[in-house]
Amino acid sequence: MAYLSLFASGLMPMPSWGYVVVTLMLTQVTIAAVTIYLHRGQAHRALELHPVVSHFFRFWLWLTTGMVTKEWVAIHRKHHANVETPEDPHSPQTRGIAKVFWEGTELYRDEAKNVATLQKYGQGAPDDWAERNVYTRFSWAGCGLMLIVDAVLFGPIGVTIWAVQMIWIPIAAAGVVNGIGHYWGYRNFSCEDSSRNIVPWGILIGGEELHNNHHAYATSAKLSSRWYEVDLGWMYIRALETLGLATVRKVAPRLKLNPAKLQADPETLQAVITHRYAVLTGYVRSLKQAYALEVRRQRERVRRGELKPMPGFRRLRQWFLADENALTETDRAQLASTLEQSAALRTIYAMRRDLAALWARSTDSREELLARLQDWCHRAEASNIVALQKFARQLRSYA
Repeated sequence: MAYLSLFASGLMPMPSWGYVVVTLMLTQVTIAAVTIYLHRGQAHRALELHPVVSHFFRFWLWLTTGMVTKEWVAIHRKHHANVETPEDPHSPQTRGIAKVFWEGTELYRDEAKNVATLQKYGQGAPDDWAERNVYTRFSWAGCGLMLIVDAVLFGPIGVTIWAVQMIWIPIAAAGVVNGIGHYWGYRNFSCEDSSRNIVPWGILIGGEELHNNHHAYATSAKLSSRWYEVDLGWMYIRALETLGLATVRKVAPRLKLNPAKLQADPETLQAVITHRYAVLTGYVRSLKQAYALEVRRQRERVRRGELKPMPGFRRLRQWFLADENALTETDRAQLASTLEQSAALRTIYAMRRDLAALWARSTDSREELLARLQDWCHRAEASNIVALQKFARQLRSYA
């Protein structure tokens, strides 16, 4: 009877709510391992972990996911290098949201077989005896061992706990972050991709919900950027740092303003390039009322029959936020027709395009880029658009 009781309840019997708590705790350890060790530590080198912590996370991922560090790192780096292109291993923009959300794990496994990807993007991943002879060679065995441990500790309910552990990363990371994180949510930064912050409270998946922030400053160990955003992974990192078990190497730089500056200088140029995605977002937000007012004026002229019909404010805002090359042929044609009818909208759009071109000119010298920035500020301040003039004055105060 004692053996039957042990089989029914395991070594750690507890009430039903206790199993829920245990499951959440176990999955949170897995999420912490992914976001701290794999993502911020290995893939982006934003922090260094104590060898004991690093190996614990590696061991835990072997038990709960069977993922190989080099494969995960290589695939993620390739995603950043080729984001939203056909070479992106898991972009919902090219493969469809349903494909990435429901079959994200299959996309990962397919790319993991690409030797060229591992060789090009997997540099610096662990390559010690344990990695070669255990974690990589027997990647499947860890999950089997975890099943045995869960069953022994919790009895038959342990199999359910194990199943939740096994599907947690495929759903949370492969589905939610890689899928929804490039499809739905809000944006703090006008990145050259479709990354989104899913919610401002990065708790369930360790801060990875703040995906747009991450793409804006990929090498930052901290993913939150607004006062109301919560990055649970960053809290874990700070706790490890306090204990001497982690060293933060990089965080997103803070923008400094010097209102006394009368002209853009090399510091301004460096700040604009560093914070380029925030600059573009600030530009669109600063000019929001200006082009909303112009849209209303133009639509009034449409009603009077003076102009052709034009798109609404929301559609126009999407076009202004997006990269011109990312628009469809139809959208580009409609945008061109709209700009042709309004000098103000044409100026606002052209100035945004010229501003973005500053950091796209990789062959220009710093002196040439600075001259272009100064010219941009002069042209903006000489325009008849008050919001554009104010934005230019703020831009030249970047320090």
